Amino acid sequence: MEMSLAQKAISLAINGEWNEATKVNLEILSFIPDDIDSLNRLAKAFAESGRIAEAKKTAQKVLKIDPENSIAIRCFNKWSLVKNGDSHTKNLASSESFLEDPGKTKIVNLINPGDAQVVSGLDSGDLLILVPHPHSIAVVADKNKYVGKLPDDLAARLKNLIKSGIKYQVLVKSIISKQVIVFIRETERGKKAPKIQSFPAEKNVDNIDDESIEEIS
Repeated sequence: MEMSLAQKAISLAINGEWNEATKVNLEILSFIPDDIDSLNRLAKAFAESGRIAEAKKTAQKVLKIDPENSIAIRCFNKWSLVKNGDSHTKNLASSESFLEDPGKTKIVNLINPGDAQVVSGLDSGDLLILVPHPHSIAVVADKNKYVGKLPDDLAARLKNLIKSGIKYQVLVKSIISKQVIVFIRETERGKKAPKIQSFPAEKNVDNIDDESIEEIS
């Protein structure tokens, strides 16, 4: 029975049904109070529901059972920077979302990272938004929460390409300490867009001639 409930809890989490996932994990724990997997799932469900205090308390319970549990350690450290009641909309991404496509995708380390509380609330697969400014491109999460900026050279290029009608999807790929690494994919190219790659091979980036730049200005 416990195995069936565990699979149900996992399925609910994948679908973002956190209230139901909480109930199922609690049901499992009524039979096996020290089940670490269920406790970790419960902590995650609490956090996704904005119940941060309960999430931290549950992670602490895991660490009392298994002080070296990497999931509980990472999550507890992250949630320690988040206020109770805070939550963010998840945009679950499959592994296919991170498949590289030469010229159309790029992995980027954001610069000038935002507030630690905002960064700590992100997870791999979260959808972010590019917000062009006159001299930069900001990257924001839901509710316009600032996450970071694109490097200046890339921002200068994409700002013009966005003006030409090219659209991009941005996903959180990973977070290392306070460093946010994103995966950018070209998703749409209008008829008037220039016939150049969004992300040319690195060795060619410095060789874009003035005529090409003028095409996208």
